[in-house]
Amino acid sequence: MGRPVPERIAPGVHLVTLGRGIAATNVYLVRSAGGRWVLVDAGWRGSAPAIDAAVDQLLGPGERPAAILLTHLHPDHSGAAGVLARTWDVQVHVHPDEVPTAAGRYLPERSMPLDRWLVVPLMRLLPARRRTAVEAAGDITDVVRPLGPAGAVPAMPDWEYVPSPGHTPGHVAYLRRSDGVLLSGDAVLTVDLNSLSGVVSGRQRLAGPPRLTTWDAETARRSLHALAALRPSLVAPGHGRSLRYGSTNPAQVRGRRPRARGDGRAVLARQHPAPER
Repeated sequence: MGRPVPERIAPGVHLVTLGRGIAATNVYLVRSAGGRWVLVDAGWRGSAPAIDAAVDQLLGPGERPAAILLTHLHPDHSGAAGVLARTWDVQVHVHPDEVPTAAGRYLPERSMPLDRWLVVPLMRLLPARRRTAVEAAGDITDVVRPLGPAGAVPAMPDWEYVPSPGHTPGHVAYLRRSDGVLLSGDAVLTVDLNSLSGVVSGRQRLAGPPRLTTWDAETARRSLHALAALRPSLVAPGHGRSLRYGSTNPAQVRGRRPRARGDGRAVLARQHPAPER
């Protein structure tokens, strides 16, 4: 299989999709108004060569992003961050509430259903030395730095981060307010990973994060509605195709209408009702 090709989805925003099927995940190469590039999310641990090749193709041989920005610390979004950051000599920026997870160790207060039902029981079966090695391999504390206050994004003065906790305690989305481009991570997806038919068919529709890998479902639902209230012109998710809104047209998914009728943000509200205050 060939290396993924960066796809321009908005001015200065290029999508790189890594893997196929349920394991597919999106990363983004983004150019700021000042001309600097950053990588948003970093795929699985084995994604580093594919991301490096995409950077060479888009930026030119020997050129590197100025920083790595993560929406959250899950292995399909942060897996290659440590390897790339050390290779490129750059820092990895996350919300302060994600920093405790950067050591790669299991923290019960931050666990999700998949951790409790599968990952932790399997880890307990490993010899202590092997378990320590697995945790050490996921440790990126040497390169992680907390994002600053007020939504400022390093190397990206025309972007801001938007806290969107729930999927993880410190999940963030990245917004370019000038044209409404939203890199939503796993807070809002355009593929339904909560149904068997969605997983098998890859059917495109607005959806919340996968319940099995979500820390707090109610908080995630509130974040989903907070992001929808921003009325983005383009949702570029962690999983699924980018989804664009026109001023009069229904939501488009790369030229194809989703199954649900009407503006995708209204569909989102119907499928995931806003929590009561």
